[in-house]
Amino acid sequence: MDTFVTLAIKLLQGALIGLGSVLPGISGGVLSVVFGFYKPVMEFLADPRQKARTHLPKLLPYFAGAVIGFLGVANLLTYFLEKYPAPSICLFVGLIGGMLPSLWQEAGRKGRKINSLLATAAAMVFVFTFLSFLNAASLSITPGFFWYVFCGFALALSIIAPGMSFSALLMPLGLYAPFVDGIGHLDLSVVIPGVLGCILTILSMAKAVDSLLTKYYSLSFHAIFGFVTAATIMILPFESFTLSTRACLINVFWLAAGIFAATILDRAGLS
Repeated sequence: MDTFVTLAIKLLQGALIGLGSVLPGISGGVLSVVFGFYKPVMEFLADPRQKARTHLPKLLPYFAGAVIGFLGVANLLTYFLEKYPAPSICLFVGLIGGMLPSLWQEAGRKGRKINSLLATAAAMVFVFTFLSFLNAASLSITPGFFWYVFCGFALALSIIAPGMSFSALLMPLGLYAPFVDGIGHLDLSVVIPGVLGCILTILSMAKAVDSLLTKYYSLSFHAIFGFVTAATIMILPFESFTLSTRACLINVFWLAAGIFAATILDRAGLS
């Protein structure tokens, strides 16, 4: 009985991580820290060949739950993004924005020096410059194999770098909805490059990210804060606020709802 209960709890925690990985505003990486198995996951990902025998049996229920949680919410998110694009994005911006104070607090947990603030500023300037260039050049990203590999990279990065939101990276590029929709419908043209991107990222970066967060904790987390903050600002559909008073009030409501929900989740230890 105890074994069954333990397994059920691990599956539930894994499902919450899967949900957090796809739902804007909740970081799957942070959830893995909250549930106390971020370290064994990183140890396994950094050296899967050596750690498979000791770590994999314990981690399998979490991995299985994560897949269930991810797939279970993907189609629902896609529906709302297509049916109610502006209010949905405002809700997501609120969720992401509402967790920024917690991420800022986490970034300063081991001190905050001038270099840390410069890392935040540099990350924000990079994101603003890159996304503004795309907008100014009127470059339209057409989702395809390469971009879905990039989506897999962003998803894996959100797991191995706690606090990094893959939705905040993909939304400004217009990749979030098609990627989530493809995963939710098990579209192999999306799933295969997405999984490939995840695997390549984990194999090439898991050990480096683990080392970076260990040796340069403050710099790394402040840079993550800068990336997420700038990307969140760029996501906000400013033009939709000017369409009408009603549209503006609806967007403000869902923006506030997202911030409120993120605050509740933060107090519950889920963001």
